[in-house]
Amino acid sequence: MKDFQRGVVVFLYGPPGSGKGTQAKLLAEIFGFFHFDSGDFLRRLLRDPSRQKDPVIRRERKLNEAGKLNTPSWFLGAVVGYINSIIERRESIVFSGAIRTLYEAFGDEDQKGLIQTLEKMYGKKNLFFFVIDLPFANSIERNKRRLTCSVCGSSLISGYLATGGRVRRCPLCAGKLVHRVDDDPKIVRARLAEYSSRTAPIFAALKRRGYPIIHIDGRSLPYLIHEKITHAMASSLLLA
Repeated sequence: MKDFQRGVVVFLYGPPGSGKGTQAKLLAEIFGFFHFDSGDFLRRLLRDPSRQKDPVIRRERKLNEAGKLNTPSWFLGAVVGYINSIIERRESIVFSGAIRTLYEAFGDEDQKGLIQTLEKMYGKKNLFFFVIDLPFANSIERNKRRLTCSVCGSSLISGYLATGGRVRRCPLCAGKLVHRVDDDPKIVRARLAEYSSRTAPIFAALKRRGYPIIHIDGRSLPYLIHEKITHAMASSLLLA
């Protein structure tokens, strides 16, 4: 497990509610990965009170709140600018939900994609791609039942809570639990359509580039998914 400290990059993909954030947090807490949560990053950036008069931010926020993916060139620039210092130090990173389009992954003749940047800094053998598969019906149901702490951002699925009494406060910090706007079933369906048409094609492109794509059943218990992720990484690094 010490090999996980040497500059490893993990991408976690999956539909909304598949548990990407949970798995990324486990890697961050147990192995010290820097966790880049694209959803959290966008919510903070797009809702920053000091930026609300910026027409680009207003445009991107409108897309985000409709369940659409953001403009790829804008998103790629924002991500690279934010994590550039992490990349330069070759710290281990786990991405949950990013990158979301072929452009963000591979760029064009004018702008490098994030994959090329990471390959140069970390080496292809240290990049790992996992897809946490979840049927879309399960995704909609999980998001409908998801509660998010308004203070620390922790998420809970109501079906996992003990029965007998409604939980109104976060068990970690006692913050108020709320339903996120983008967990509304109508918006989740839009997000699922975007995932199918714009994110899923990345997997075939990565395979053509020589990367194995490791699929994991997202209906499994979180600790079992974590074990599969760490086992796959450890096995690959031992062979490297």
